[in-house]
Amino acid sequence: MTTSVYFEQIYQRPVILEAKNLSQVFQQGQTQRTILNQINLQIHKREFICVIGPSGCGKSTLSRVVAGLDGYSSGMLLVDGQTVTGPSPERGMVFQGYTLFPWKTVKENVMFGPLMKGESHPLAEAQAREWINIIGLEQYANQYPYQLSGGMKQRVAIARALVNQPKILLMDEPFGALDPHTRQKMQKHLMDLWTNIDITIIFVTHDMDEAILLADRIVALKANPGEIKEIIEVGLPRPRDAEVMQSEAFKQLRQRVDALVHVTEETLDPALANLPKIPRMTQVSTK
Repeated sequence: MTTSVYFEQIYQRPVILEAKNLSQVFQQGQTQRTILNQINLQIHKREFICVIGPSGCGKSTLSRVVAGLDGYSSGMLLVDGQTVTGPSPERGMVFQGYTLFPWKTVKENVMFGPLMKGESHPLAEAQAREWINIIGLEQYANQYPYQLSGGMKQRVAIARALVNQPKILLMDEPFGALDPHTRQKMQKHLMDLWTNIDITIIFVTHDMDEAILLADRIVALKANPGEIKEIIEVGLPRPRDAEVMQSEAFKQLRQRVDALVHVTEETLDPALANLPKIPRMTQVSTK
């Protein structure tokens, strides 16, 4: 399938999320700080969107606003045409920190959402067991978070979000704390999940390779204030693996994304430009 045909199919799907002139402004004493400025974005059903940008550009803020955890100052934010006014089971959230209840077992953590929605205990348990099996942790259903590895904890966090059958899964640096090997395994596991279930994913990451590996489109933000700098269509064939990452097309995309994300220290924080230079130290002889 050619890139143009692939994206033509995506754009024919319904728009599940739309931001119109979305802004978030904080009042700090007598001054105002704009975190997000005039964000205009349409995301289609079953898209995989990665959001990248320098520290302080509002990536995490955008995901929290979409989740309904933070408010916005102006503009519109719609999910299936309905205004977002707060948290909802239709928008699941997975953070970098595992945010599991340490006093609950794996099964009890995954059951939490259905029980809060009013499901009966037997139904909530059945739903939890189904998702625990999907993430491959059926042998650990009765263990506690402290008994799990980092990758296993994050799988539980993903299952806890997906058991509520959300329309949109928001993921804020979910693999940032994992070692490289575990991170690669989790990326593949996430892609398998996304391929086989009806879900739209918005994935925040600092890792440019990860963004290219996972995304249909990459939304690059710039800082001060947080604005959309460019939206990149990733036309690489799926499934993507280590061989694809060695391709010339991947490397060219990597250069393009790097050029978008790279900013001077002065742009990120003007105070950094005024730091004094540390004088070169003379090596002290130990003879």
